[in-house]
Amino acid sequence: MNRPPTSGRVAVDRQHPQVHRAQIEVAKAVRRAAREAGLDRTLVELVNIRASQINGCASCLDVHVRAALRGGESSQRIAVLPAWRDTDLFTPAERAALVLTESLTTLPDPRIQDQDHAEAARHLTPEQRSAVIWIVITINAFNRVSIASRHPVHERGAVSPPAVRPHNP
Repeated sequence: MNRPPTSGRVAVDRQHPQVHRAQIEVAKAVRRAAREAGLDRTLVELVNIRASQINGCASCLDVHVRAALRGGESSQRIAVLPAWRDTDLFTPAERAALVLTESLTTLPDPRIQDQDHAEAARHLTPEQRSAVIWIVITINAFNRVSIASRHPVHERGAVSPPAVRPHNP
């Protein structure tokens, strides 16, 4: 059961479904671009989760954590994602994508942004960096839609992840 928005909020995805459908088509194109750039689904979901953590979007966190677990991501890596800089659990490419995610989501001073892009360039090709940037732009848009619309998170059963795959950073 969907609860109506509170405090005068409007469910913008339902109010203008054609715009929401267009946003979904953008997300599909971004997924294709990421795949064509050689980015695996795990990295894409880490980016989606990290941006949603920063933005505080419960609805998108629910969707993307579940997708990451279904895709074989470990609960340990998801749990420590807010502190990714303090672990050795993430590959150089994932770390580069997370640098871009945080920089593009928080929009620090332009000099810091330049440093972040330069750091990412050491581990990702221009095509991969572009795909990551589009992933971040897209998840940030969906975060705003869900937050503005107050999309609820409903309790569900636990996700049964596949057999744990070894992860070598």
